[in-house]
Amino acid sequence: MQNTPAKTERRGLARRLLYAASIAALALIPTSASGQNWQLVWQDEFNGSIGPDWSFETGTGSSGWGNNELQYYLPQNATIENNALVITAKNESVGGASYTSARMKTQGHKSWKYGRIVASIRMPSFTGQWPAFWMLGDNIGSVGWPACGELDITEQINTDSTVHGSTHWYSGGQADWTSSVTTSVTGWHEYSITWDPQYIKWFIDGNQYSQFYIGGNAGGTNVFNNNNFFILLNLAVGGNWPGFSVNNGALPAKMYVDWIRVYQDAGGGINSGGTYSMMARHSGLYLDAFYALTANGTLLAQGGWNGGNNQKWVTNNVGGSQYTLIGVQSGRAVDVPSATSADVQLQLYDSNGTGAQKWTVTPTDSGYYRLLNVGSGKAMDVYGLSTAQGGPVYQSAWNGGGNQQWYFQPR
Repeated sequence: MQNTPAKTERRGLARRLLYAASIAALALIPTSASGQNWQLVWQDEFNGSIGPDWSFETGTGSSGWGNNELQYYLPQNATIENNALVITAKNESVGGASYTSARMKTQGHKSWKYGRIVASIRMPSFTGQWPAFWMLGDNIGSVGWPACGELDITEQINTDSTVHGSTHWYSGGQADWTSSVTTSVTGWHEYSITWDPQYIKWFIDGNQYSQFYIGGNAGGTNVFNNNNFFILLNLAVGGNWPGFSVNNGALPAKMYVDWIRVYQDAGGGINSGGTYSMMARHSGLYLDAFYALTANGTLLAQGGWNGGNNQKWVTNNVGGSQYTLIGVQSGRAVDVPSATSADVQLQLYDSNGTGAQKWTVTPTDSGYYRLLNVGSGKAMDVYGLSTAQGGPVYQSAWNGGGNQQWYFQPR
């Protein structure tokens, strides 16, 4: 088991300051359509045992896991009762701490980018508690916190009837966003997020209560589009956020997790006649008609999302998995110049029904698609793996790179 440096996991009061950039982005961007076809990709039902994809933290970390928490984490405080995971907080002295509990994670075993992450949880309620179901970026060991990104699916403190969903990241300094909703925390609830290149959305029992816009690097949030995240479950005792008063009479106290599941978009969500933006997997930028021009021969590039019709495309099925892509602004098709098989920059051109304007669209994973030109057999590609605004969009031989995979977002 790898212990994480304390500086990477500071999760106290200071992080709850709201950055104006993220709030402005949330206020100005409308809710997008769903369009996902969720497929179960991982689960732990805790039927008789804890699955093999978990490891356990041990000890007090540094400065109480960066939050001045009061417990000592022990693997044995995570058990199975009646086919549910139970994390138990106890009033017992171990390693200089006055309390014990458990903290578990899928780090090094399983991590994901995008999807629906959901667990059925029942929390205790006592002064001094801090249960959490959350995620951290895979690269935390190399870049630290908050640069790795943190995504809190649900947290709660003390005896509050409020749960919180949050994001934390680095944007010239620590950046934070949080939203809260009231619920009966001691009852069973399904706490979940859905996460795609545009939004992270929070739900209780399938009902959405908040969303956070991450498209186009809004507020410097690219970490949520560039990183895989692993899952953590824990029940902390005390700390900067809940405070340092603990109701010892309520201990031992138990946090129950009946099951946890991860779903990802299985594809198949592209509809003939639908209007979409198309985001390159490696860069988070969008297929864009250069300078919003509309004439024949207008070259195609990638650009940050601006909501313009030059970044919206109508997908028309022309048989099987073949589509034409028609620019909403121009009415012209995405086209291979002169129907060549050479590596060339794509353009807009009047629709003519040729193979140079037809694309075979095939799911890869996590909701992304490969687009192969019917005429040339080559893939739609951001040239040279460019991550810059204006990076040209070419055709080239398929190599499986993120610069050749595209996410279709309904618009």
